[in-house]
Amino acid sequence: MSEIRAKLFRGSWYAVWSDTECGTQRRSLRTKDSAEAQRRLIDFRRDMSTPVGSLVGDLVEAYLDDKKGRVAAHERLVFAWKQAKATFGHLRPDQITRQVCEAYADLRRLAGRKDATILKEVNVVRQAMNWGKVSGALFEAPSAPPPRDCHLTKTEYQRLLTGCSQPHIRLYCVLALTTAGRKGAILELTWDRVDFGRNMIRLAVNGERNRKGRAVTPMTDQTRAELLIAREAAQTPYVIEYAGNRVQDIKKGFAGAVRRAGLTGTVPHDLRHSAAVWMAEAGVDFNEIAQYLGHTDPSITYKVYARFSPNHLRKAASALDF
Repeated sequence: MSEIRAKLFRGSWYAVWSDTECGTQRRSLRTKDSAEAQRRLIDFRRDMSTPVGSLVGDLVEAYLDDKKGRVAAHERLVFAWKQAKATFGHLRPDQITRQVCEAYADLRRLAGRKDATILKEVNVVRQAMNWGKVSGALFEAPSAPPPRDCHLTKTEYQRLLTGCSQPHIRLYCVLALTTAGRKGAILELTWDRVDFGRNMIRLAVNGERNRKGRAVTPMTDQTRAELLIAREAAQTPYVIEYAGNRVQDIKKGFAGAVRRAGLTGTVPHDLRHSAAVWMAEAGVDFNEIAQYLGHTDPSITYKVYARFSPNHLRKAASALDF
């Protein structure tokens, strides 16, 4: 193909080039202004030289395929992209601008979506660009909201257990607190990773990488007793089961327990948070808490939970005695 150049034809500018198979070709640049035609010609040349598979949609789809089975909550990434695809999918990476991102955010807000949701949707596109080592995109996304600061007292937790009307909901709540595991890790827990001989629970799955940290935690006496009862009645390889089937989600049953306990706004992840708070309040070393939570960087644990430690800022406060 010959060099693409701009040519005036009947008062309008066209991109013109020669092709060995089809001869002379032309495409309208949709302008009569010479300077604007030159700007559009640059974009046209870039479009013509863009190889198949280098659009945002192609990159995100490849990214999602690569991460399937390798990251936690892959379905959430897929769902986030489903929302963002109509806006970003047909663009080249260099066509992603702050204005495009801001327009997308405004559109999603009109649909009633919160900034935290919009941030996740834009971030799946950003992550795909980083994964593909693609430059040129300029992102603008809503700021991340402050983290939820919801944890239960021991009295509230006892009320929650009392509100559990089904054994599998109660067992979930016991494991969520005493292992400090994430919801997905507990629902995926199988009996072969429950070691009654050593009184240990291994939340991590053999051979799986790139998952959010999953720890190996000791069983408390209460947890062991609950698990032994559940093991006797087990019909599946999964620790959390109901009516002979693995439980895929605990949301509905957990919400019922929360309602019966007279609590407000409590979600499953709050039990993991409560476990960390209780350990910090008991003065447990933050390196230990980090290991229990599966954090690879104890500084993150300290940053989030230090304020709950009885020793936090105690030395600083003592300097202010008068």
